[in-house]
Amino acid sequence: MDESGADAHGPPTPRLRYRPLPEWASPATRLVHGGQLPDLNAGAVVPPVYLTTTYRFPAPFSEAAAHGSVRLYSREGNPTVDGPNEVIRELEGGEAARLFGSGMGAISATLLSLVRAGAEVVAPAGTYGGTTDLLRVVLPKFGVRVTLLDPARARVPESAIPATTRLAFVETPSNPTLRVHDLRRWADAVHRAGGLLVVDNTFATPINQRPLALGADVVVHSATKYLGGHSDLTAGAVVGSASLLAEIDPMHHLGAPLDPFAGFLLHRSLRTLALRVERQNRTAAEIVRALEGDPAVERVHYPGRFDAEDEAIAGRQMTGRGGMLALSLRGGSAAADRFLKALQIVQVAASLGGVESLVSVPRETSHRPYSTVERAELGIDDGLVRLSVGLEDPRDLVRDLRAGLAAAGSVAPRAP
Repeated sequence: MDESGADAHGPPTPRLRYRPLPEWASPATRLVHGGQLPDLNAGAVVPPVYLTTTYRFPAPFSEAAAHGSVRLYSREGNPTVDGPNEVIRELEGGEAARLFGSGMGAISATLLSLVRAGAEVVAPAGTYGGTTDLLRVVLPKFGVRVTLLDPARARVPESAIPATTRLAFVETPSNPTLRVHDLRRWADAVHRAGGLLVVDNTFATPINQRPLALGADVVVHSATKYLGGHSDLTAGAVVGSASLLAEIDPMHHLGAPLDPFAGFLLHRSLRTLALRVERQNRTAAEIVRALEGDPAVERVHYPGRFDAEDEAIAGRQMTGRGGMLALSLRGGSAAADRFLKALQIVQVAASLGGVESLVSVPRETSHRPYSTVERAELGIDDGLVRLSVGLEDPRDLVRDLRAGLAAAGSVAPRAP
């Protein structure tokens, strides 16, 4: 970015004067106080919502725009959206960030902006179904070659990433099997090929994992999930270097900017992110301990639980294991159906990361387009149920889940 506030690839950006915080302020403190614009907010403790679509600018327009001293249009930037954008940028440790109207909007804009016809993209198989569809269905229409690695090959990216790779996309922990990928190893492998590493950090959140510090070039989020945290907004985020962010849909040509009111809700939600994630970390770990060994459960899926290598990777790059887990139930789809019907507190819904606990069945949601054989290759059996742990009393959740498992396995529930 030059002295005027404009960068070489994107639109001019007005200088933003955020309320300064001391260097020693911790991430939790920055979440509460970050992204405040005292010059625009008139001292308000809660930032206002700017619903304007356009902005006045002084004549002559060309001179003002050239110096980056004015805003033009809310598709390119809005004061309400700038606040949470700055908080997320700082939390992930990037030079720049951009918010979008959804997580898939952020991922699509990133991939479509950074690859060209003839480019090669590599990713582990078994990511979120919408992302996988984008990789294997949409990108090839534009002449992009995509290779999805099975779990065994994804563990050794240095031998699976060709020298022609332009970009690697890694989701860790993965959705819905909660496998972890070694980000430093992936970064080294793709950088040797001259490519970029994009990491989906939605499940971990920057409270538990910071991919940029581990070698990633770009981080993406479905901010609808933990960053939003209340199941009442849809948003996406992209964080990285200023030069790369200048390439990623800098004028929102793809038409997916974040709405100002959603930006207001996101800023509100970020203030409690550290508290929510820390509580969800503890509760999820407690549930895993309580349910392991239950006769109705074939396998518990949780970051680090797959094997010793998985545990070593999670231990190196995650400070907390997150609020997501999955259960493979004995008895397949019929057992999963009985489990869902017996729950009284945990709700059946497709999203995650909110204050309420939610359970979903990937074979009926994110991975419904896949055949049973395809799902099995990804470790998604018909009895797999994915649980997003909320903020309820952990004892209540364990009791509810045990009752569901008793129904799934037709055994008497144990006392909590």
